[in-house]
Amino acid sequence: MSTRLKQVLIILVGVVGALVMVFLGLWQMQVFVDKGNKTVQDRAAQAAVPLRDHVGSDASLADIYGKQVTIEGRYLRDQQLLVPTGDGYRVLAAFEFVDGRTLPVVRGMSDSDSGITPPPTGERTETGLFLPGEGNVLDDRGIAVRVPEGQLPSVRMPSLAQEWPNLVPGFVTLNDTDAMAHGLAPASVDLPTGEGSAQNSGYALQWWVFAAFGLGMAIKLAHSLGVRERKAQEAAAMEAIRKDASA
Repeated sequence: MSTRLKQVLIILVGVVGALVMVFLGLWQMQVFVDKGNKTVQDRAAQAAVPLRDHVGSDASLADIYGKQVTIEGRYLRDQQLLVPTGDGYRVLAAFEFVDGRTLPVVRGMSDSDSGITPPPTGERTETGLFLPGEGNVLDDRGIAVRVPEGQLPSVRMPSLAQEWPNLVPGFVTLNDTDAMAHGLAPASVDLPTGEGSAQNSGYALQWWVFAAFGLGMAIKLAHSLGVRERKAQEAAAMEAIRKDASA
């Protein structure tokens, strides 16, 4: 077998091995993502806890984002905004929390921006998912979307702070039962992306390091094989010249 063919085979084995290890790294990274998302979903499925037990007087929050919570207080009936979506409007109302602060609450969904009933009166206990504020909504040009007066592009806390003072740093989306009790359809919730096990991400990085190392070693081995062959040919040529000179 020629040296060139040996070099080609060595590099080919290195490339195939590297591709296999890259694939294994991608698989481990997907496991990392899947575990993180499952953790977020499991967190959202836990039994509801009172939000008041996790909100400090200094506006600090315990580990409560992404969990179901119960809230106690009353709606400020004249404080309601609409958040347009692709198929309707989220109805966002101001809820006066037990300590006097304002908590944004997504009561539910309406398919129209008219005929929406005001929030119910009196003291209420509601249940829903507590999340941090949302980000800006941008158009195709990367410019913040503008909406009519009385609407917000998203439940973004800095924007809400201009409408409602003394905000709790987060908002609640009512569960299906409570939303329907308001005469509204349940509003969908986009759960944040979670982080999976660090062990899986470490395995992914290891496979990619092995892939780079294996491919590098294959190239080095093929190169060394070529160098040895070249030196052997040079030695043979020098020996032939020496023999001719002594003849």
